[in-house]
Amino acid sequence: MKLHWIKTHRIVRAIAPGLLWKIPNNRKAVYLTFDDGPTPEITAWTLDQLAQYNAKATFFCIGENVRKHPEICQQIKAQGHQLGNHTQTHRNGWMTSASDYMADFEACKKTLKTTLHEEVKLFRPPYGKMGWRAFWKIKKQGYKIVMWDVLSADFDQAISPEQCLINVITNIESGSIVVFHDSQKCFANLQYVLPKTLAFLNENNFKCEGID
Repeated sequence: MKLHWIKTHRIVRAIAPGLLWKIPNNRKAVYLTFDDGPTPEITAWTLDQLAQYNAKATFFCIGENVRKHPEICQQIKAQGHQLGNHTQTHRNGWMTSASDYMADFEACKKTLKTTLHEEVKLFRPPYGKMGWRAFWKIKKQGYKIVMWDVLSADFDQAISPEQCLINVITNIESGSIVVFHDSQKCFANLQYVLPKTLAFLNENNFKCEGID
């Protein structure tokens, strides 16, 4: 089992202030995010879980998945959630040239605009990895580059669903941005964790909001 940095340390946030790690507030608002969709059935299930608690979230979508399933992307928007760019083909910014990375970003940007009839202004780099050249180019376009405060690690198939839940509920606090994935690979963990996380947040008077 790999070790993951579940709670982002304040020193990391301090040395990368141009990235959005948390959204401090006094409303007990938290920000659930879902990466790598839209995925048939799984994203719809995720939306149903959120709707049971009137919870809003932010979905960082892979452009190729949006192209294949535009109706799911439109459903996310119609239900009042926010959407963001997660590159067209889930590029690793530490293993891709800046020009190729930007081309992939631009392709996703175009796919989302064609599907939603508006430009989204949120971006999350896949794996949380991107080069500085791409960072500045994307920031110059007015995008918020969204990272996270709490990593659920739902993508790690070596950890139990119970541990995944512990990762979230022992670290979440007002202002936290939490990462989940609405993908096939992560569904076994997500299916267990998301309903229990939403119930925990509701019982403790947290409010789930989208990032805008």
